[in-house]
Amino acid sequence: MLRREIKERPDWKALAQRYGFGFHSMYDKPYWDESAFYQFNLQQIEHDLEAPTEELHQMCLSIVDKVLRDEQLMRRCAIPEAMWDQVRASWLRNEPSLYSRLDFAYNGSGPAKLYENNADTPTSLFETAFWQWVWLEDVVNQGVMARNADQFNILQDYLIERFREISTLQPGQILHFSCCKYTEEDKGTVQYLEDCAKEAGLQTAFVYVEDIGVSRQGHFVDSNDREIRWMFKLYPWEFMFEDPYSVHLATANVNWLEPMWKSILSNKALLPLLWQEFEGHPNLLPAYFSDDAKATTLKDYVIKPLFSREGANIEIVREGRSTVKTDGPYQSELSIVQQYAPLPKFGDNYTLVGSWLVNDRAAGISIREDESLVTQDMARYIPHVIL
Repeated sequence: MLRREIKERPDWKALAQRYGFGFHSMYDKPYWDESAFYQFNLQQIEHDLEAPTEELHQMCLSIVDKVLRDEQLMRRCAIPEAMWDQVRASWLRNEPSLYSRLDFAYNGSGPAKLYENNADTPTSLFETAFWQWVWLEDVVNQGVMARNADQFNILQDYLIERFREISTLQPGQILHFSCCKYTEEDKGTVQYLEDCAKEAGLQTAFVYVEDIGVSRQGHFVDSNDREIRWMFKLYPWEFMFEDPYSVHLATANVNWLEPMWKSILSNKALLPLLWQEFEGHPNLLPAYFSDDAKATTLKDYVIKPLFSREGANIEIVREGRSTVKTDGPYQSELSIVQQYAPLPKFGDNYTLVGSWLVNDRAAGISIREDESLVTQDMARYIPHVIL
């Protein structure tokens, strides 16, 4: 695994605008960064990332099944009791999932270490599935990159295929897509997924989360008062459970993407439960609930709230001393501790590998890098190649 510098395409910003990639830079700082790329060999991809991703995913699914059969574990995962029956029914009905992403610390050798599972609302999808592939085609066609250069990236093909599969469960239904207002990155992700759904032959519509209403019958409706029966929402389940309209979830009769059982997988309580069930697995880090006596056995560790995103409210403790602490809106007494395993450093950059899944299959990787040990929302996105 190597970080190599490369000359940027002279017209890439204009090309990005043409493709609707308006968030390639944020707050006058680059988000997409093609001044470098990460180089892997096939063994690293297939053995160290692809295979463990699929194995860990199945392990995570086994934890979901265990949690949903144990009220104590449901409480551990901070699932509101009023939602237990609905979450459990979602799993027992085998409601289909679309995609998810596992985040790894990986330096090119040795087992990749799982940091967490982004199973409910993972972003950077457009950049991974489409834009980094466009970059690779361009640099190969321009003679800058070798003709045999490849990329671990079947994500777009798998997404379109998956939309076709699950559309057979909702024949003739419109698939609504939704995200919050004023979030350009989220809107870009949702628009890209809607394009994939259209490519698969689905009828689609878009509505902002803030514009969703409730009919007299307790059904959700869009801004045109059209009933919502099938929806992809880039909005976390833990937010939905706490929103005032959560009382209507039982009567709304919506088929959700992602399904409600994903509230277990997107919860950092998953990490100590995985360690409890599969202690010693080479791709797992020791992890415990913060009130577990075993947590005190960790000398260097990371404190993570059960619910947090984009590196917010993370604290790194080494030798009993807090060395890194990030701000954010997820302050909570509900937390876990995970053994400290620092991200690999390439030059001045700490590098995180995201490994994507669609319908249980590993589908590609994304690379984020930051000057901080904690990968946060402004971390740069760097393309990759296989040589």
